[in-house]
Amino acid sequence: MNTFARISLAALLCVGLAACASKQEVKPQAPAPAPQAPAPAPVTQPVSNGKFTPADLETNACLMKRKIFFAFNRANIESQYDDIVACHAKYLVDNPGARVTLQGNTDPRGSREYNLGLGERRANSVERAMEALGANADQFTVVSYGKERLVCHEMTHACWAKDRRVDIVYTKTE
Repeated sequence: MNTFARISLAALLCVGLAACASKQEVKPQAPAPAPQAPAPAPVTQPVSNGKFTPADLETNACLMKRKIFFAFNRANIESQYDDIVACHAKYLVDNPGARVTLQGNTDPRGSREYNLGLGERRANSVERAMEALGANADQFTVVSYGKERLVCHEMTHACWAKDRRVDIVYTKTE
């Protein structure tokens, strides 16, 4: 390739690159939104001298969660509920006069007898977990409603999942 051809080729490349560069559109940037104050974090730990008080039952985000859900035909607590169990166990340790009823429930499938047994096994598993964290056995009443207290009446898997639960009900807070 001779010198003239090389110079012509180089010139064409430069013109082509310049044409591509000139076609790029510069987008105006929107102004950054004004910084907002971060939302206060939900209270998940006791605030007064490290111990939960009865007032915390209505204000503490963790203590306000009072349902433990279970997989189909299972009575073991899934790890995603460990924090809730630990919160309630700590409340019971901090308040030895408090009493709680653990209400075991099931979805509508299965016989009445089977579901009453399964609901009881679920409630007992929550009780054992809280006792392992220091709560006293005298603080618990376990009751099974089986399939008698459904919260959802559709015949779907999503609905049935809402019924497979233990409700934590405080009967005496101090």
